[in-house]
Amino acid sequence: MGSVLSADVFARYLRMRGNRVVFVSGSDEHGTVIEVEAIKRGLQPKDFTDQAHSYILKLWESWEISFDNYTRTESEVHKEFVREFLLEVQRNGYIDVREQSIPWCPKDRLYLPDRFVSGTCPYCGYPDAHGDQCDACGRILDPDQLINPRCVFCGSRPEFISRKHWFFRLDKLGEALRELLTSHKLLSDKVKSYSLAWVTSGLKPRALTRDTSWGIPAPFEGAEGKTVYVWFDALLGYISATKEYFIVRGRPEEWLELWLSRDTMTAYFIGKDNIPFHAVIFPALILASGRGYKLPDLISATEYLLYEGEKFSKSRRVGIWADEALEIFGEAEYWRFALMRMRPEDRDTSFKWTEFVRIVNTELNDDIGNFIHRVLTLIWRYFNGVIPEISAPTGEDEAALKTLRDSWLRYCRYIELGEIRKASEVIVELARFGNQYITRKAPWFKIKEDVNDVKNTLRVSFEICLHIAVMLYPFMPRLSRTLLDTMGVELREELVVRDTPRELLREGHRIKEPRVVFTKIPKDLAEALLDPEKRETLIRSARERTNARRPQVLRF
Repeated sequence: MGSVLSADVFARYLRMRGNRVVFVSGSDEHGTVIEVEAIKRGLQPKDFTDQAHSYILKLWESWEISFDNYTRTESEVHKEFVREFLLEVQRNGYIDVREQSIPWCPKDRLYLPDRFVSGTCPYCGYPDAHGDQCDACGRILDPDQLINPRCVFCGSRPEFISRKHWFFRLDKLGEALRELLTSHKLLSDKVKSYSLAWVTSGLKPRALTRDTSWGIPAPFEGAEGKTVYVWFDALLGYISATKEYFIVRGRPEEWLELWLSRDTMTAYFIGKDNIPFHAVIFPALILASGRGYKLPDLISATEYLLYEGEKFSKSRRVGIWADEALEIFGEAEYWRFALMRMRPEDRDTSFKWTEFVRIVNTELNDDIGNFIHRVLTLIWRYFNGVIPEISAPTGEDEAALKTLRDSWLRYCRYIELGEIRKASEVIVELARFGNQYITRKAPWFKIKEDVNDVKNTLRVSFEICLHIAVMLYPFMPRLSRTLLDTMGVELREELVVRDTPRELLREGHRIKEPRVVFTKIPKDLAEALLDPEKRETLIRSARERTNARRPQVLRF
């Protein structure tokens, strides 16, 4: 959920600010990983991916992910686009034919694409590097560079056989990429330095065909029986998914207008291991096509999220799957907020159950929920639900309004830079500030002696509440709408705030009778989650129930 959920918060924020947004992604279906797994299960690869894609769509819906188009690389629009795009790159002189040493496993009688060869990284010595990339140092590799290579299926040493393949001339674009990265204004220092180091070390031609049957057939003359390397295929899916989105809506030319417009901004949410593909290879493909497609503006790359200090692992069942999470605790919006609070933006971060419980029970309920309910209850009690106006504000009131304005600007700036966790921190800080402010002003003591001061206090406090509810909207759209409805904000469809949340206030603004919106994790569940032994029993039970509902291809 790391990249997808982050992108959803970003997309919802942009829509909230009145922008036109097309939010796309898709199931990456091609390559030997799928082909081999399908063979193991006695299925055709397409039948395998049909089941998986259908289930993934249900997961996105349950997590309230607002894709405009979640497509698949088996889409006919995508396959046609990739073939036409690569032929254009070839015509422009950026694809040629070369001999390549391809690993062949004599035991499994299978050509091994790079992900299916493991060995020791020649750069950092990591013993479990893959044939395309080292997960430890991030260097892009070829299988024949690995020390002591081995087949990931049987562990035997592969033979290397010379085969003809089509190569993308990445080396011819080094200077253009260096200039692009150096002058880029929105790329973070992490993405820029990582990518520049790769470019500066010397780019090499990259094979873009593979000896596999499952994938997009290579479009080049003489390349019969070969398919497009899955990474080139998948990267072009960002453009083809947009094209498909507008074709389905009967506006087939609009995708091209969007991708060619200088007013368009493109943003990508990824893990740090995908930086070279999005910051170097994808821009290189766009440049080589000569079509003028919009280059990446924002690349928000996270560090790794660990699970209780361990690396997530499908094979060892370390971690929590998206469907299992909702089986354990069924409030998707609480998960959305908590995961963004733990988003590993600056360093590897560990998901901890103690932190999950703390975020839900303390930050959402005590800091945010109690503050908002407290303020609305006082307005309902003292002023019959009508929001008072400010008159002769004190210095403390003015300072609080300034803090509020600054918080809104910081929140917007962080999200627009793809720093979602930092934006969530602003929300929590503002709620804590609001609690401190109203406690110091103590309107419950002053209501009989200084009504004007109480009006000022509750007006400022209400504006803080309103800002918090709006700021929560990209994270928790359903519960945010509930808060805003209680605050008397009428929403027909999407929330739109073009300037600041104050524009949602009307003359004589009136709230509805306050009600509790957030609830804590039930005590028995919280206790079980915090006890390692009980937690494992709980997770195991949830996993069994969830596993039974999964399609056959996704069951463990």
